Amino acid sequence: MDPDSQASQNQRRIELQSPEDLAYLISNVRKAATAHLEEALPRIEGQREDRLREDIAALVNQYIDQTFRLCSDNLSINGIPFTSDQYETFTTCTPQAYEPFDGRTRQRVADLITQEEKLLEEVAALKRSVPAQAAAEHAARIEAAIRRDEELVQRRREEVGRRAEEQSEGVLALGNKKGSRQEGMEEGFRGAVEGLGMLKRDMPAVVARMERARVAGEYVAEGR
Repeated sequence: MDPDSQASQNQRRIELQSPEDLAYLISNVRKAATAHLEEALPRIEGQREDRLREDIAALVNQYIDQTFRLCSDNLSINGIPFTSDQYETFTTCTPQAYEPFDGRTRQRVADLITQEEKLLEEVAALKRSVPAQAAAEHAARIEAAIRRDEELVQRRREEVGRRAEEQSEGVLALGNKKGSRQEGMEEGFRGAVEGLGMLKRDMPAVVARMERARVAGEYVAEGR
């Protein structure tokens, strides 16, 4: 049928889903023709060549090709019109071979898909639980560091207070002795100044470290 004629425009084309469908139809027609040829002209045992049978087989294949070529203008593959020129190219292409269906391979694919889904679920669960756990552990480490720094500051204070008290007692004891009152006062004052200097030197670093730990702990606690 002429694709530009009025009849071809009014009549609906034969629809195929893919080129493999057309190849399947041609293959089935050829198989049926070969089966009828075997019934009509069976092979003679011991005869290598049967010229008559070969000529008839060639004519049958030629007829099949011509039939599908004439019908190709009335076909559409996946919604696209098919033409006789495309049929010429289609028949000269090497047919695509498919591996036979293997049930074990299909089951293996299904098992792998199930395994992949389980792994994805585990990864999603880890994404939800690991950050919270890591934040909790980090917060615990920061709290422990803050407690250690507070204990260190307290020990420093107690040590400075104890030294100042000892120096004061020494000043009083030395003040009771004749000729050494001035000496005792100077020594006691010097010891107190040294203790205060030690406290002044250590306190900023300890306070700064405690402040950083406090800010980090608040940030982690809010992130949880």
